[in-house]
Amino acid sequence: MPRSPMNRREFVKKSAVTGAAVAVAGGVAAGPAQAAEEKSGHRPRTWSFSILGTTDLHSHVFDWDYYKDAAYTDKAGNSVGVARVATLVRQQREAKGEGRVLLVDAGDIIQGTSLAYYFARVDPITAGVRHPMAVAMNHMRYDAAALGNHEFNYGIDVLRKFESQCRFPLLGANALDAKTLRPAFPPYTVKRIRVPGAPDIKVGILGLTNPGIALWDKDNVSGRMVFPGLVEQARKYVPRLRALGCDVVFLTDHSGLDGSSSYGDELPYVENASNLVAEQVPGIDAILVGHTHVEVPSYTVKNEQTGQDVLLSEPYCWGYRLSVFDFELELHHGRWRVTGKTAQTLNPNTVEEDPEIKRLLEADHELVVKYVNTPVGTCTADLSAAESCWKDVPIMDFIHKVQMDTVKAGLSAADAALPLISVAAPFSRTADIPQGNVTIKDIAGLYIYDNTLYGKKLTGAQLKDYLEYAAKYYHQVPAGTKVDTATLTNANSFWDYMYDTAAGVDYEIDIAQAEGSRIKNLTYDGAPVADDQVFVVAVNNYRANGGSGYPHIASAGIAYSSTNEIRQLMIDYVTAKKALDPADFADVNWRLTQDGTPVF
Repeated sequence: MPRSPMNRREFVKKSAVTGAAVAVAGGVAAGPAQAAEEKSGHRPRTWSFSILGTTDLHSHVFDWDYYKDAAYTDKAGNSVGVARVATLVRQQREAKGEGRVLLVDAGDIIQGTSLAYYFARVDPITAGVRHPMAVAMNHMRYDAAALGNHEFNYGIDVLRKFESQCRFPLLGANALDAKTLRPAFPPYTVKRIRVPGAPDIKVGILGLTNPGIALWDKDNVSGRMVFPGLVEQARKYVPRLRALGCDVVFLTDHSGLDGSSSYGDELPYVENASNLVAEQVPGIDAILVGHTHVEVPSYTVKNEQTGQDVLLSEPYCWGYRLSVFDFELELHHGRWRVTGKTAQTLNPNTVEEDPEIKRLLEADHELVVKYVNTPVGTCTADLSAAESCWKDVPIMDFIHKVQMDTVKAGLSAADAALPLISVAAPFSRTADIPQGNVTIKDIAGLYIYDNTLYGKKLTGAQLKDYLEYAAKYYHQVPAGTKVDTATLTNANSFWDYMYDTAAGVDYEIDIAQAEGSRIKNLTYDGAPVADDQVFVVAVNNYRANGGSGYPHIASAGIAYSSTNEIRQLMIDYVTAKKALDPADFADVNWRLTQDGTPVF
């Protein structure tokens, strides 16, 4: 649909010189404190305002779990969805004054739920429908959002369509056109906080995204866009914002704050660099952090050049929290100076969902509920993923079966002669395909990412290296020591989505051994795998392009590739078979051992 007319507060124009968005945040109803200042006619010497922040919403609009077809619940009592967050935002505006509150997001907006998939693939926004997240965020009057890496999962065309539906800029100072190396999206926006009887407070908001996009969505961005580092681009644009007269410089970064990278040395830029930006780039007041799905209410980094404190906050993900940055300013010689700043996170689980968002998007929500409950076939047994992180279970063999069948059908005659195997990760321990009727949501709950499929060639030696890398997922448990599954996994901050199991070869993972020496008895068709033996490996595009830093796979030769999502291939498999029978694919290929003794 065409972009809706913008009111005066939401007016955005593109600068011909920088391509940055410039907007006005004043001219709206005043809060109690602001109204008192105006009535007195006093020229204020101090002022306060707030920036509210969300991140990693992943298309959670309502407090709903599409995989369970029920209201969202977890052990911590969290709620999800921007509909509840919108109520907190309204409360903040009412308490502080409309003109004293800005609203910003740190990215990963249009991917992550069945609702996101539906409006990207089933009834795509490129065909003219509105994206529910654009509708919700427009209603909430966001002032800016950074691009997240998952914004690129469905391709640049879908992203551009979403951008056209938003009445706020999508910022990406380090998302550059591959040919011109100029910003492909606005790098920043400048907002004005109106202060009666005094100069406006100018707030520069700089958006930075994740360099890992170049790997994770290589198929969608290669040759079209490049993604330099956050520190490098912040060094370019923070001085520019100060030169424009910004009194406050605020960053929204789709990047964590611990200086780590999941992709090893595949890229020369740090994945989680918000702390490095704060430390190395002078002139920043505060940073809204995203990407890592953690809650950091308030965190301070001292800039190494100026000694000034930079304030950071990360509001978890999915609408679990709302970050609130409060700024105090004082007027000095006609310019505003920050004299105080604090940050905290608020929990929306005690407030009701915004009724207007419910009115606007209830029909879209019900459409997706109907879609995910569409029957696709039956299953002869209950298939659970509860033990998939330490046992070879049939539900994982289902993924492997679909991957290998699909790749096998697409191989050239020469490559078809090579042995074929599959690698895949246990994305969700709560996934379950029930005995009896199987619906789309049952399969979507097992394969929760929008990955596509590759066939890549690895030698036997490379395959062993690959599996050794995966095995660092387990903590070392000496022989004779009881194995506790509650503490066995996720060593080295290696999360479930990063851990690949293999099918088509047989092997043991000896958790009594040190990392790098755990893969034992690696065989194919009953014979030991030779170092020079060549395999075709069915693998998702995220891993094939270097995701999680696995050795050899990113540079390996390509035998097969497809733009079809693996999840849809699984749905199509069940639809064609009509009955899902684990007897067709269940096979124990790997097991955990301690000095050769099976653990389970």
